[in-house]
Amino acid sequence: MRNRRLVLSAVAVVTATGIGMGLVAGTAQAAGPAAPGTKGVSAPATDLSALGGADVKTFHSPKEHSVRKALPAAQGKAAATAQGVDAAAGNPDLGLVLDAQSISAHGVEVRSQVLSSPGATLHVTYDWGDGTTDATNASPGLEVSFKHSYAELGAYNVKVTVTDVANQAEVVNTLPLSTVGSEFTPYAPTRLLDTRDGIGAPRGYVAPYTSVKLQVGGNGKIPAGVTAVALNVTVTNTATPGHVTAFPGGGTRPTTSNLNFEAGQTVPNMVVVPVGKDGTVELYNGSWKSVDLIADATGYFTRTAASGYTPMTPVRAVDTRSGLGAPARQVAGRSSIGVQLGGSYVPERATAVALNVTVTNPREDGHLTAYPSGQQAPNTSNVNFRAGQTVANSVIVPLGSDGRINVFNGAWAGADVIVDVVGYYSPDSAGSFMSVAPHRMLDTRSWGYGPMYARGYIWMPISHGEEGIAGYVLNTTVTNTKDSGFLSVAPDSNTPDQYDNGTEVPLTRPTSSTLNWTAGKTVPNLVQASSGGVNGVVDFWNQSFNTTDLIVDIFGYYETK
Repeated sequence: MRNRRLVLSAVAVVTATGIGMGLVAGTAQAAGPAAPGTKGVSAPATDLSALGGADVKTFHSPKEHSVRKALPAAQGKAAATAQGVDAAAGNPDLGLVLDAQSISAHGVEVRSQVLSSPGATLHVTYDWGDGTTDATNASPGLEVSFKHSYAELGAYNVKVTVTDVANQAEVVNTLPLSTVGSEFTPYAPTRLLDTRDGIGAPRGYVAPYTSVKLQVGGNGKIPAGVTAVALNVTVTNTATPGHVTAFPGGGTRPTTSNLNFEAGQTVPNMVVVPVGKDGTVELYNGSWKSVDLIADATGYFTRTAASGYTPMTPVRAVDTRSGLGAPARQVAGRSSIGVQLGGSYVPERATAVALNVTVTNPREDGHLTAYPSGQQAPNTSNVNFRAGQTVANSVIVPLGSDGRINVFNGAWAGADVIVDVVGYYSPDSAGSFMSVAPHRMLDTRSWGYGPMYARGYIWMPISHGEEGIAGYVLNTTVTNTKDSGFLSVAPDSNTPDQYDNGTEVPLTRPTSSTLNWTAGKTVPNLVQASSGGVNGVVDFWNQSFNTTDLIVDIFGYYETK
């Protein structure tokens, strides 16, 4: 069992009257405080440790691996007297049995069963293999347990020594183990799958209610043994409504979805999905008709030190409508804008950024592609749109050596572009990815309180009180939308107790958008949400003047310890 208990506890709704969802003052694009006197209503708690996390490992080293030696003092006596030989041979039962298991992304617990003749006074030392040690006294038959968190992911040899000074004997047992968190390596946007052209799979539609298997590990420059991959998945040539689910190859398909579509739609969405033991990922077509599927890789995760993740409260870096971060004009057709992020919005040593990219006011159909500076625009897409649409999508994109990215407008006419920064990957960041069995945390269609009220928000204490949780990998979906609007996701400074006691501080309405919709549409988007630290409360804001239903699925989290 995982030692850490990350609890997806109360989901709460905010209202100025104390019932259901509430109205919050402000306009769609302007910040404004929530109405005072709000009240929260809690839903049942869920223990994340019971969701079947795939990142737990166990390790074992039996007594037979113990190596005994006489202490130097005993060896000197043995050369002079028979009594020294007897002393060195004392406590013949001395030995160690070692067992360990991962308890967090960086942490392990090692248990030592101390075997010894009765009455001995023993001293046990743990050498963790990273230059640090722990020690304690022990009695025969006692289990000695220590927990340790490694600063860097990797493989280590833990050496446990039990010393019996009275008998001048010592036993050492060594336990090879490894941490289980995964860190990110950026990958220049690369198309791994396109069923229209036979890339990554035989050419042809993906049949209804079947999966296409995509080789990730060992594909191109992606190494074998990757634990997860960041993919931009796009469904196109759709004839009926449906959904797409990404899951590890050879695994059980979950009941959650990663993207939803309607007939005639082309819909992209970012996914961070574990890779199966065979190095594959499966993409399931959950519709009545065949579809084409496209998957572009932008990075992968391995259980070695690379780039950890640091989530941020979303900040707007570019808005071509106002001239923020780029000229105050539309991005012309078939052209790019450069965006400086490294050294300004994220540290200079950042290797990749997590963004939410939005297109609005496009003059004709097209797509946006975000890619590192210093290279040509790749044959991939991050956002697909129709003329007049406002569409947002989550993006993970490597940074160029100068800390810049480019955003290419693949249409033949102009469009406005908005870029919100939600986090970054860096060698200096400690957030390591931990996957969980996909779990539906919230579905307002069935939770009993009804849809999100206009201009209201839901606060959700995902890991309140838990140290070391930096953020969460979520998929948000809006459906039954009554009017146009957008969703904002941001950490909450209030605690559940403050909401329960009616002492919460009014919040500032976020201006960044996670996903945008028009009336009647079902729209999904990945969210890499910040935990806000130990508070672990996340808010989901309905930035529409009418109601909408919200679905939230969790696929993993980032842990720093």
